[in-house]
Amino acid sequence: MSTFNLRRRALGCAALAALSVGAPTLAFAQAPTEVGEVIVTAQKRLENINDAPLSVTAISGQKLDVIRSSGGDIRVLSSRVPSLTLESSFGRTFPRPYIRGLGNTDFDLNASQPVSFVYDEVVLESPILKGFPLFDIDQVEVLRGPQGTLFGRNTPAGVLKFDSVKPSQTFGGYGQVSYGRYNSVNAEGAVGGPIVAGVLSGRVSGLYQRRSDWIDNTFTGKTNATGGYEQYALRGQLLYTPTEQFSALLNVHYQHLDGTPQIFRANIIQKGGNDLVAGFSRDKIAQDAQPRAFQHVKGGGANLKLTYDLGGPVITSITAYEHVTTLSHGDVDGGYGAVFAPPSGPGLIKFPSESADGLPYHAQWSEELRVAGDMGPLNYTVGGFYFFEDAKIDSIDYNTLAGGVVDGYAYQHQKTTSWALFANADYKLTDRWKVGGGVRYSNDEKDFVAQRLLSPIGGGATGVLTAKPTSDDVSFNVNAAYELNDEVNLYARVAKGYRAPSIQGRLLFGDVPTIARKETLMSYEAGVKGYAADRRLRFDADVFYYRVADLQLTVVGGVTNFNRLINAKHAEGYGVEFNAEARPVENVALTAGFSYNHTKIQSPGLSTAPCGGGCTVLDPASAVPGEVVIDGNSLPDAPRWIGNVTARYAIPFGDGEFFVFTDWAYRSKINFFLYESAEFSDDKLLEGGLRLGYAAAGDRWEAAVYGRNITNDISLEGGIDFNNLTGFVNDPRIWGVEVKAKF
Repeated sequence: MSTFNLRRRALGCAALAALSVGAPTLAFAQAPTEVGEVIVTAQKRLENINDAPLSVTAISGQKLDVIRSSGGDIRVLSSRVPSLTLESSFGRTFPRPYIRGLGNTDFDLNASQPVSFVYDEVVLESPILKGFPLFDIDQVEVLRGPQGTLFGRNTPAGVLKFDSVKPSQTFGGYGQVSYGRYNSVNAEGAVGGPIVAGVLSGRVSGLYQRRSDWIDNTFTGKTNATGGYEQYALRGQLLYTPTEQFSALLNVHYQHLDGTPQIFRANIIQKGGNDLVAGFSRDKIAQDAQPRAFQHVKGGGANLKLTYDLGGPVITSITAYEHVTTLSHGDVDGGYGAVFAPPSGPGLIKFPSESADGLPYHAQWSEELRVAGDMGPLNYTVGGFYFFEDAKIDSIDYNTLAGGVVDGYAYQHQKTTSWALFANADYKLTDRWKVGGGVRYSNDEKDFVAQRLLSPIGGGATGVLTAKPTSDDVSFNVNAAYELNDEVNLYARVAKGYRAPSIQGRLLFGDVPTIARKETLMSYEAGVKGYAADRRLRFDADVFYYRVADLQLTVVGGVTNFNRLINAKHAEGYGVEFNAEARPVENVALTAGFSYNHTKIQSPGLSTAPCGGGCTVLDPASAVPGEVVIDGNSLPDAPRWIGNVTARYAIPFGDGEFFVFTDWAYRSKINFFLYESAEFSDDKLLEGGLRLGYAAAGDRWEAAVYGRNITNDISLEGGIDFNNLTGFVNDPRIWGVEVKAKF
């Protein structure tokens, strides 16, 4: 049988195996007390997760369905995987991911992030593109640590990899719909199968999500004034296989969102600590600019994957185009009026803040061409990559006291060009020893133009400002794996990651853009993976240490209310990560994961301006007037501890089973900014889910009641520090019902 046919057969096996990954919703797919194999593509080839010499966690599409049954966006993955958190000050789009404490708190639409999103093998660079909804997903893989060799620049922290279900020659599909509190609707489905037997197959999938407005505005007196959204997305795929050697997979997709921007709530944090103020209510705000608030996102793209088997080496080409537009308009101060224009509140409103950020034009093109194969004990992948992005950004400020007239406007136009050459290989020295490594050369160039035409603070217009940073770098990884026995593998990995220079060009409150030079990271990792207890338990654990040179940091807000980029001389992180899946007895399925991360900025004398809203600053004063020293602080949004567990118990009944499923995610204290204060932090977040229902044999259909955030945990997820003690919180408790069927 040809290599290509073997790979096609392996893909089918992978799809079945993936259903077992951390997915206690299944009961009939395999022996009741044995965990299944997990197949991943973290090295751009199919392999058992226990054989992959790096820290990776896989989440099946079915588990993803459970945790997003109430309509959650990509942020539902936060703390559901060791060392991973996600948050957003934008709303249902623009997720900000953090792996092992490394991320970016910048809210600019040109923001560069050290965690890459790869959706159906296409890198998504824009933070708005990264908010593309998840539906009809086969598997999610979280790759921790530098992934520059195979996935390129801007991956020093890791990669989130999403793979949708692909067309096949077997007819089938599914449909599911849930309805819950606040008229929350989450509906999705797919149908696919042969179009021309043995030659052409297709798959069409779609998603629809909505929630009614549920937050009252006590300032305007309107009930159910905001908080809702309506979102839909579509994907169509065609797989053409005219011969055993050649295949062509076309993927076309689209998304549309009309919703609410992130809800900022003025002075909800008690001064001197991070507790919420007495009487806080998640379903009430008091805002004067809220009636003008909205968020629109519209975008889509297409990619074509061509694969040709030369009878050994396999050539793969992935050509992709993505585009997206957005406009998000919100009440940033979170209240009404101002101290100089009463009435005002809640609490102290030093001045009103109402703004919008828009992406009127964005497009990206990418091409990857690679050759992969094996020569006896040697497996190899070599290739090249090209990327071009063109983005235009508008920043708009409004005079709230004058009814929302525009009083500030600036624009940015950034073009990014990147290309790379890479090679990766592993070699089996003996039956038990395997060594591997890879190298990648990357070259990056940005062409940036910006101008402020109208200043909201009387600063006047600027001239046309330009910047053209360039950089190149060599990333690499070296690894070794040892098969301790048939069930347990050990591995060690050293890797270097690279992040291209970044530009922060929001000129509404500043006169010049800031540029952060390139960032590099060295990572050292060792781990163990294996099975135990007659394969009723699968586990993996690792320890790691990294040191970053020229870490790119974003100074957000502060008393100057101006975003700027800085480089810290160094930062370090170290920790431990653990995953396990177990089926201890028949009809019981368990998963667990935890991580410990210690991060520290190491840059003597590095300082930033602290809050302008009356917070209690804990850092020492800097030699620079009005600034405080941040050397020695942990990285923002970097919890020390993350933990998650799931449990499922089933009672066979008739042609199926009754079941109960629960899942819990925990993260410890986080600081929101580079400086430390008593107020702008959150001690912990603990969210749980519960699902009770009946599932027919073979997952033909299921009916269940569900609850998300069942304890109604209220936790701060971020803050606004330039005006007052403003914050935003996690989603409320949602309960509902869901039905699904497969055919």
